[in-house]
Amino acid sequence: MRISGLESIAAAGGAIALWGWGREGRAAYRAIRERCPQLPLTLFCSDAEAAEPRGLGDARLSVRTRAGADALAAHALVVKSPGISPYRDEVRAAAARGTRFVGGTALWFGERAGADGVVADAVCVTGTKGKSTTTALLAHLLRAGGHRTALAGNIGLPLLELLDPRPAPDYWAIELSSFQTGDVAASGARPRIAVVTNVFPEHLDWHGSQQRYVEDKLKLVTAARPRIAVLNAADPTLAALRLPDSELRWYGDEGGWHLRGDRLYRGDVELLDTAGMPLPGRHNRGNLCAVLTALEALGLDAAALAPAATGFRPLPHRLQSLGTRDGVEYVNDSISTTPHATLAALDCFAGRRVALLVGGHDRGLDWSDFATAMRTRAPATIVAMGQNGPRIAALLAPEAADAGFALHQADSLEQAMALAREALAGEGVLLLSPGAPSFGPYRDYVARGRHFAGLAGFDPDGISAIPGLGIA
Repeated sequence: MRISGLESIAAAGGAIALWGWGREGRAAYRAIRERCPQLPLTLFCSDAEAAEPRGLGDARLSVRTRAGADALAAHALVVKSPGISPYRDEVRAAAARGTRFVGGTALWFGERAGADGVVADAVCVTGTKGKSTTTALLAHLLRAGGHRTALAGNIGLPLLELLDPRPAPDYWAIELSSFQTGDVAASGARPRIAVVTNVFPEHLDWHGSQQRYVEDKLKLVTAARPRIAVLNAADPTLAALRLPDSELRWYGDEGGWHLRGDRLYRGDVELLDTAGMPLPGRHNRGNLCAVLTALEALGLDAAALAPAATGFRPLPHRLQSLGTRDGVEYVNDSISTTPHATLAALDCFAGRRVALLVGGHDRGLDWSDFATAMRTRAPATIVAMGQNGPRIAALLAPEAADAGFALHQADSLEQAMALAREALAGEGVLLLSPGAPSFGPYRDYVARGRHFAGLAGFDPDGISAIPGLGIA
């Protein structure tokens, strides 16, 4: 069944269910009720979430707190929240019996597709690292060019919360996680442009293996078949792709938009110096090249729009300098959930005295490359914490002895920050760049970053808003 619009759900017949009552789940419920007010629905959610939907007074909504294989298989279609893996045993079992699982992203794309199947105003962005900044920067430059633009998706605003805006935006800048990329293909719709920044191992607990993660991440360009795919030529996985159904536009090589040092080039033409731009880290300035390539693919004058990047406001929790207290600069990079991201963060502070906080939820990522890099790129101090903290510390211990950096373990973020402050002795950078998810003590990376800000003496509310979210 192609998801050709929300009404098609009701027309297809069979029982329909929602699974999950977070922000995505609530958005899916409201969207379905808007289009299909009389449709019977089952909601699967946790015990803690059940009170709210039961209090809605919706006589056609049945709320259940157990989503076993038999219960799921009783439905023709289950609209699930992104965090629910399709590789779970109960999902596989229900799917084998004919149940189809999609996310809210699939519903939105099916609703927006034109007669040719293309969502002509959609620019989708994914990648292991940099996708949020790339998407926000894209929206910023489109707006600088006078175009009404929606910034939505995984960045913090479910697409279904913007189902039918009036007036409609000229463009949609959409961030997609690896949990959502397959939904674009599942919708049967094709985005006009899809951007992939890079691919590193991540979310192995959700995907089950590194190979499957890469396959799922790349579904945005392999299975969704965008009209134009914008790819990073410097990423070996992307450079090897063959996409016969899409026009390819490359960045990061000398023929397209690329950096030479901090200088921005289009081919052999030098455009501007990016060193002073509010894009922390050279990798983020490289994401500007992805954005400019996408703008060109839209038929816009990217060179004329490039200088507007100087007015970009960096996103929270991404190499975010909170300020200085007692000689120590506090930098919140809570979004960092891979060792590769932590290495990129460290490179931003080369030559400065740094105390680095690493560790969190253990999802089986390999830290050996990170440990090897510490032989020549180590900060003054590393404090390992969280579920995988002991494993990271054990791996780093030989390198610390040889390279001469201090290595500590902590049982909590509070203890980790106390150890880091003591090591810095009033001079340097205290960098939270965990290289791991936040599950366990924190609901998400935002909660972790807010706690870090509060412990550092800054207002968590003042550092958490995402600039430009929504339509402007």
